[in-house]
Amino acid sequence: MSEKTPAKPASLPTETPRSDPNAIATFLRQARALGGGRGSGTAKGRLVLALDATMSRQPTWDLACTLQADMFDAVGKTGRLEVQLVYFRGFGECRSSKFVADTAKLKELMVKIDCRGGHTQIGKVLSHALIETEAQKVNALVYIGDAMEEEIDDLADKAGRLGLKGVPVFLFQEGHDPSAERAFKEIARLTRGAWFRFDRNSAKALAELLSAIAVYATGGYPALEARGRGADRLLIENMRGRSET
Repeated sequence: MSEKTPAKPASLPTETPRSDPNAIATFLRQARALGGGRGSGTAKGRLVLALDATMSRQPTWDLACTLQADMFDAVGKTGRLEVQLVYFRGFGECRSSKFVADTAKLKELMVKIDCRGGHTQIGKVLSHALIETEAQKVNALVYIGDAMEEEIDDLADKAGRLGLKGVPVFLFQEGHDPSAERAFKEIARLTRGAWFRFDRNSAKALAELLSAIAVYATGGYPALEARGRGADRLLIENMRGRSET
């Protein structure tokens, strides 16, 4: 890659934290648009959703679980996206589910996860995604976390290999930890993904971006451009800005 200055990643717009019935209806309608994805017939995209479940995330864990559960509900209705849940916590605990199109069981598993003290294991998540995409193409990796306690060069090496295999990583950062921000932006740059910041006030925007990523995982840029929602355009802008770096 050339050493141009990367496009500045956009933070999530601030929204009032509430359950908006119209937003939920829009979210479900958008997810059903996945039917216009890659290929035809039974072709599916594959998405890995990875979560930092260490103790620092406890204050916003319930909110994050609610948003992610809504995403599972929506994509599960399409039958066009297979999702795998990966999470780490505690002393070296890092677990993954199978890839499934029926996401009800993933939702049940996720809401039962509790946060436990421990260090980040982002390197394990990236290595896992590499192994999975070697076996069968992974179209996107979504990572949600608030910290980074590993060697950034090690993470960059793994991220670079994911980038070469065409697996974009979309990172959502809670809080303002500078080490996490620096690492997350670099992972996004190397994989031609995107980095966003979010908090408890940006629930609606996060839900819409997760839906946009699901659309991308099944239909790529054409599906996002055809739908043309605000979150779709924001995602395209960030991804294409990084593809030029």
